[in-house]
Amino acid sequence: MESSETGGDLVFPTVFRVTVDPDSPVPLYEQLAAILRKRIASGDITSRVPSVRTLTQEYGVSHVTAEHALRILRDAGEITTTTGRGSFVRRDE
Repeated sequence: MESSETGGDLVFPTVFRVTVDPDSPVPLYEQLAAILRKRIASGDITSRVPSVRTLTQEYGVSHVTAEHALRILRDAGEITTTTGRGSFVRRDE
């Protein structure tokens, strides 16, 4: 969802990010995996997936939760991970 705020003559986009809900019965790692899946499908993430550190900061989850979410996407064949390089969206050729 996007809207915009004006600052004088300039228009600044405001993006409302979806966050995880700690009170939901759905585990945080599944919520985060679903968020990442939607970001990939929408084209928000096209090649490199945010790092575990970035995910923990953006979504306020532990590194274990972020790693588990990435593992779900990797096991589903949606991303690939290369040690030392990061995780990337898998595109079928």
